[in-house]
Amino acid sequence: MRKLLAYFCYMLYNLGPRWLPNSDPLPFRWVKWVRYVIAKGIVRECGKNVNFQNRARFGYSLRIGDNSGIGENCRIGSNTKIGQNVMMAPDVIVCTQNHKYTSETYDGFDKQSVVIEDNVWIGYRVIILPGVHVGRNAIIGAGAVVTKDVPAYAVVGGVPAKILKMRRSVPNK
Repeated sequence: MRKLLAYFCYMLYNLGPRWLPNSDPLPFRWVKWVRYVIAKGIVRECGKNVNFQNRARFGYSLRIGDNSGIGENCRIGSNTKIGQNVMMAPDVIVCTQNHKYTSETYDGFDKQSVVIEDNVWIGYRVIILPGVHVGRNAIIGAGAVVTKDVPAYAVVGGVPAKILKMRRSVPNK
């Protein structure tokens, strides 16, 4: 029954709210709420105050935490877990599957989940490849291709993404 509801919401989302403009202009303030309600019916887990921008694409098995946002025209693959307070710029791609290339014949797909922990900033047109784990409080610079795990508090950028520097961790008081 849950998958049937998710499929219905997915079809409804793609027919209308996905294409509506962002909620910035005054007459479209209600669009953010409509996208959120319909997307909540699609994803496996959805926190409070999640912002789905227009033309964002995501699958049924997405898990997203409170106060996070999926940027305009982003593509989020299946089996992705996004933590709380994650900011995602436009055109981000999170890949969770790749072709198996172990032999000369086509062997199907190799699926691996992606985990993005809390308080991560993801820049414009970042590509995150299958199996990557992004640590909390990390920053991924615009245009980066993330092929390996990103440690907590790291600032990464480039193709392939490399650690540029480490952010200072602020102890909890």
